[in-house]
Amino acid sequence: MKKQLRYSPEVRERAVRLLREHQGEYASEWAAPESIASKIGCSAETLRKWVRQTETDQGIRGGMPTSERERLKQLERENRELKRTNEILRKASAYFAQAELADRNDNDICRSTQGTVWGRADLQANSDRPIELL
Repeated sequence: MKKQLRYSPEVRERAVRLLREHQGEYASEWAAPESIASKIGCSAETLRKWVRQTETDQGIRGGMPTSERERLKQLERENRELKRTNEILRKASAYFAQAELADRNDNDICRSTQGTVWGRADLQANSDRPIELL
């Protein structure tokens, strides 16, 4: 597998400018990128893609400009992070709600299995002293 090289923006701009300036000096449309790409040290296909992207960025060719593409990537990355955060919060909320329900069930009056007291309505209302539930 071939190692991917990164070229600086200056090298890209220079290569695109050279191709545009010398396009008419070559017999075919493909001969110019091949010649200039070999001088710069990249492939003709890479140079062709740089030219297409430059034309898109300048509005000459249809498509998504680089700035919009970067913004889209940023928004997609942010969206993934927010979805991940929401999932974590949803699971934490469910966990704590379950723990709260378990705690409430431990302290309910109607938990008695002796059958005498099931709730506040079943307690004696005529008593003069405070009622201790537990």
